[in-house]
Amino acid sequence: MSGKKGQGMAALKKVLRYIKKYRFLVALSILLAAVTVAATLYIPILTGNAVDLIVGPGQVDFAGIFRILVQVGVIILIAALAQWVMSLLNNRITYRVVRDIRNEAFHKLQALPLSYLDSHPTGQIVSRIIADVDQFADGLLMGFTQLFTGVITILGTLGFMLSVSGPITAVVVFITPVSLLVAAFIAKRTYAMFRLQSQVRGEQTGFVEEMVGGQKVVQAFRHEGEAMERFDQLNEELRKCSLRAIFFSSITNPSTRFVNSLVYTGVGIVGALLVISGGLTVGQLSCFLTYANQYTKPFNEISGVITELQNALACAGRVFELMEAQPQAPDQPDARVLEDAAGHVEIQDVSFSYRKDQRLIEDFNLDVRPGQRVALVGPTGCGKTTVINLLMRFYDVNQGSIQVEDTDIRQITRESLRKNYGMVLQDTWLKAGTIRENIAYGKPQATLEEVVEAAKAAHAHSFIKRLPQGYDTFIGEDGGGISQGQKQLLCIARVMLCLPPMLILDEATSSIDTRTEVRIQKAFQRMMEGRTSFIVAHRLSTIRDADVILVMKDGHIIEQGDHQGLLAKGGFYAELYNSQFDHN
Repeated sequence: MSGKKGQGMAALKKVLRYIKKYRFLVALSILLAAVTVAATLYIPILTGNAVDLIVGPGQVDFAGIFRILVQVGVIILIAALAQWVMSLLNNRITYRVVRDIRNEAFHKLQALPLSYLDSHPTGQIVSRIIADVDQFADGLLMGFTQLFTGVITILGTLGFMLSVSGPITAVVVFITPVSLLVAAFIAKRTYAMFRLQSQVRGEQTGFVEEMVGGQKVVQAFRHEGEAMERFDQLNEELRKCSLRAIFFSSITNPSTRFVNSLVYTGVGIVGALLVISGGLTVGQLSCFLTYANQYTKPFNEISGVITELQNALACAGRVFELMEAQPQAPDQPDARVLEDAAGHVEIQDVSFSYRKDQRLIEDFNLDVRPGQRVALVGPTGCGKTTVINLLMRFYDVNQGSIQVEDTDIRQITRESLRKNYGMVLQDTWLKAGTIRENIAYGKPQATLEEVVEAAKAAHAHSFIKRLPQGYDTFIGEDGGGISQGQKQLLCIARVMLCLPPMLILDEATSSIDTRTEVRIQKAFQRMMEGRTSFIVAHRLSTIRDADVILVMKDGHIIEQGDHQGLLAKGGFYAELYNSQFDHN
């Protein structure tokens, strides 16, 4: 429990650092809360004075009562205005803090290494940045709205009561610790429960996103029943977590109401005795009974606020975990900015594995001359795509080095290194936007003429012109509304527009029909002229013209040469090549 309490305190300190930036607005909000409370608490005194002006039949000071009513009206207006401005300030503080946290979390997401993104479900990350931050905002807003006002009301009420009667105030103060003990009891138990609730909610979000993204596969393999079963399981876990959290938080209201009744009863009994003995007027007693209600009400609210803040801090803790994850190693201070690379790439004694206990690439060596076309072939899992990840520095090598233009890529800025590569992957990715915006993704300043030329070179122009708005046609997330093959043509056009000095084609024509592939291959031949190219392909017919073919197996190069030479050897490559055509 102490560990959970420590996490809550740590999250609270981090939140306060964000709030500190708006300390002037916080101070103004507290001042307005004090004005609201002072005005509200002064009204019972005026009411008590008015009661004392009603002595009996025919003994009513109507002029005095009217003056008091005018004062009450003015004070109510002041309190209402102060409360309205305070609400505006609290909303501004809350949503500025939330904006800052969400911005920082998203910026951190851009700086995280791919290893973090690969090891955490997408839905969990989305849930932290969206759902958890929203939950945190609700709790923080309630805290600002009710916590300040509640605390000031308690202190102010005690001050007013002391000015009227010390004995009754002593009764109130004596019973008060019961509320504090109840609030502390609930707070200790709710943080861990709300944190678990937030975690399970994130798992559920991740599962829903996974199922929505792969719904075609789910239905094709008749997996709906298992998916529903897993969703029901997560839903049941969330129900249990939520019920436990809500159970303890629901204790707050009846417990504090019980304390409220004790305070009210104590004030009523002691006050009545004082009125009988002449130590208190009837108006002062009515004033005190009003204060008893006003004094105990904030305890009810504050207990609820504490419960809500526990939920908010639990959600904030998950967001801060993301924000404090180890970022990718920054560029070296003296890192080289790579401009107009010739395309000389050298891989020296490289070893790499995603997991320490599982070897993948060992003692990998390769020297690629400018303009050379290098094909990587081999069975699934041999390390072809991993080599691409290392070339782009999505991952850093464990041992050895990769050099571009005789400079270790760890001594080159990531941005300039990747700017010199054009990459078309088997897994297409398009953003929600127009066709033109997607083609110009790597060169936003490109003119429409340049975009059209790139689309023509990629053989995408004809299908784009058939779309309702042509190049201004809006496509949904991940290219929703167009076919997989058309998505890949747009990805190819995106690279055609930039034409960097080095190319990576990872199954770049896997979703394209054979007739279009022939034309695309011709476009690729033109595009690759004078450019260093790395080609990953399972269809070996597409790499016959490569200058060097590297045959990989278990992370090692087992054969190397051109197409004809490797066939003549009659080795592993020849076996792979012939097996494809035997199958066909």
